[in-house]
Amino acid sequence: MFGKIPRHLFIVHNWRKDVVKVGTVPSELIKNLSEDRLDYSIIVEINKELIEGNYDLIISIGQVVPHEVAGMANGNKNILVGVGGSDMINKSHFLGACYGMERMMGRIESPVRQLFNYTESCFLKDYPLLYILTVLDRNKSGIMTVKGLFAGKNSHAFEEAARLSQNTNLTFLTKPLTKIVVYLNPNEYKSTWLGNKAIYRTRMAIEDEGELIILAPGLKQFGEDKTIDQIIRKYGYSTSSEIIKAAKENKDLQQNLSAAAHLIHGSSENRFKITYCPGNIKKHEIEDVNFQYADLTEKLDVYNPNKLVEGFNQLPDGEEIFFIKNPSIGLWTLKEKFDQ
Repeated sequence: MFGKIPRHLFIVHNWRKDVVKVGTVPSELIKNLSEDRLDYSIIVEINKELIEGNYDLIISIGQVVPHEVAGMANGNKNILVGVGGSDMINKSHFLGACYGMERMMGRIESPVRQLFNYTESCFLKDYPLLYILTVLDRNKSGIMTVKGLFAGKNSHAFEEAARLSQNTNLTFLTKPLTKIVVYLNPNEYKSTWLGNKAIYRTRMAIEDEGELIILAPGLKQFGEDKTIDQIIRKYGYSTSSEIIKAAKENKDLQQNLSAAAHLIHGSSENRFKITYCPGNIKKHEIEDVNFQYADLTEKLDVYNPNKLVEGFNQLPDGEEIFFIKNPSIGLWTLKEKFDQ
């Protein structure tokens, strides 16, 4: 991706150690944004390189797409979470989960985005930040191409990009889908922490008692790091009420609220069935975190991603499925749910 740029110029962001405090978001704001569900302050920390580097310009580049935590990805999220500290990462995720991801996905205004905008205006206004934002879409040949390019130092560029993404990356359906099959590229998706985008981006399109089948040949773990992986294995993807209760009673979840949010996001709330077909995780491990399991080889024989087209497919046995090749670039929803 980065060609011949010398590797020593890249700095790894250690969100536990390489951050400095720039301020605190008051608990009154979080209480208001969460509609009285939460009552905590948030320590704002940013990677010390940005704060202490004395730069003339700091450029943040990213793609705007629907997002499960912030409503729409990128913009100041790249700074406050992307190179932010643990308190903002954990508590912003939990704010979004408790407010309700289906109330936010694909929307420009959300409690989490309001949190980010407040934080940037209060604590980062003196830093020379410039945002460069893209919106991508598939062309007629199925290749991802740039649909729009936006740049600016305030929220205007983000809002313009987000409006284009809404018109480009959202798929509105007139009736709920009975069976959705999602393919996760093994080079990109190795954990359910990322792979569960298949759940987030389709949950508003699946009918009650429907099924989501996730073909995940690269899947080998649950969390992206050891601590989060252990938490996912311990609690599993349970209902919102169960995870919120567990977070009140258990210190490991209290210290890792982003993991608690992830568990809420990955639950179907017992409304539809989620079947994982993993390449490198055993059957009992999948079932232990409350997903259904199916053999990957057998399902690939039935749902060959190389033979399926994006959207509706009629199989030889007469079964109709809805196929998605990459869940991260879109949001599929019933129009009535999004309007609500």
